[in-house]
Amino acid sequence: MKVFIEEQRFTQTWLIVLMAVSLIVPLYVMGKEFFNENSNMSSIEFIVTILAIVFSVGFIFLFKLKTRIDEVGIHYQFLPFHFNYKIIKWNEIEKATVRIYDPIGEYGGWGLKGGAFWNKGKGKCINVSGDIGIQLELKNGKKLLIGTQKKEEATQVLKKYINND
Repeated sequence: MKVFIEEQRFTQTWLIVLMAVSLIVPLYVMGKEFFNENSNMSSIEFIVTILAIVFSVGFIFLFKLKTRIDEVGIHYQFLPFHFNYKIIKWNEIEKATVRIYDPIGEYGGWGLKGGAFWNKGKGKCINVSGDIGIQLELKNGKKLLIGTQKKEEATQVLKKYINND
């Protein structure tokens, strides 16, 4: 029995730098207001506001994409949107391949994408980085692409279960 397991988070350097830079302006403005002699802001208001700003920017780092491929099927979970694994059983899958894709052009970026608003024919996409994904075409006509950083491992395990070796 072959099992593929992968966990991914938003840990790209450019994203961390962007988030850190985006904290500077609101923190500066709030600090300037709080330390102004004529400020009406209480210490509690200042602390709560600062925590809210930091949490809202840092929220993206709580996101995690978990993928598992085993004899049952393909399991995926994108926290905080899915509290439990979603399972696609092998008998529901028409075709499964690993492919290179254009995250911005095909799906509008990274995260939980697709469906009603962006390139509907491509289906849905769940990804956190990169341009490699496990493309699923289901028997009900739906499509789902799950991002991966483990191209070779994913390819091997899909071959194992698709060909019933």
